[in-house]
Amino acid sequence: MAAPIVLILGSGPRVGAAVSETFAANGYKVAVAARKGTNSKTENGVLSIKADFTHPESVTTVFDAVKAEFGAAPGIVIYNAAALTPPSDKESALSIPAAKVTSDLNVNVVSPYVAAQEAIKGWATLPAHAKKTFIYTGNIQNEAVLPVPMMLNLGVGKAASAYWVGLADGAYSAQGYRFIYADERHPDGKFKGMALDGPAHGDFYAQLAKSTEGVPWHATFVKDKGYVSFK
Repeated sequence: MAAPIVLILGSGPRVGAAVSETFAANGYKVAVAARKGTNSKTENGVLSIKADFTHPESVTTVFDAVKAEFGAAPGIVIYNAAALTPPSDKESALSIPAAKVTSDLNVNVVSPYVAAQEAIKGWATLPAHAKKTFIYTGNIQNEAVLPVPMMLNLGVGKAASAYWVGLADGAYSAQGYRFIYADERHPDGKFKGMALDGPAHGDFYAQLAKSTEGVPWHATFVKDKGYVSFK
C-alpha cells in the first residue's frame, strides 16, 4: 500500500514544523507550502513548495506540484497559514487600510477555501479506504470577540472560515470527507494566544488523520488530552 500524503499550507517554525515532523514520523509523504519554500525536496524527503497565500490562485499550483511529485493527491490537507495587520492608528481599530484587510482575508479565508476546493477534487481520485480530512488551524475567535485591535483581521478571518468549514463538514459527510476547525485551548478552555503548542498540534492532527470519530467540526483540543468539549 502506498504511503499516504499530507499537504501542509503555511509552515512556520512552531505549528507547521511540528505538524510536518509528526506526519513524517508516522510514515506520510509530506509536502509543505510557504513563502520560503524552495520548490525542492529537503534532506528529509519533505517536498518544499514556494507559495504566497495573499494570492489565492497560487493554491492550485501547490496541489499540482504535490501530485506531480508524489503521483497522487493528498488525503490530508492542513491549512496553517495566517495573517494580520495592526491598525496604523493605535487609537482607531478601523484604521487598517482596506488593501491590507483584503490581503489578510485572502490568507485567512479565500486561500483556505480554494485549498478545500482543490482537496475535494483530489479526494475523488483516491481509493475509498483512504482518509480524506481537511484541517484548518483556528482559534477561539469564531466564538469570542477579543478587545485587541491588532487581532481584527485575524479574527474576521477565523470567524469567516469557521463558518464555511462547519458547513462543508456537514455537506460532504455522506462522501466520507471531514472538515475540521482545530482550536487549541488551555485546560480551562481559555484562549491559547501566543502560547500555542506546536507538538500538541502535531499530535492532535495526526490523531484526526487516523480517525475523526466523535470529533465535531469545531474541534477544541488540549495538549496531551486531544479533543475536549467546552460547551
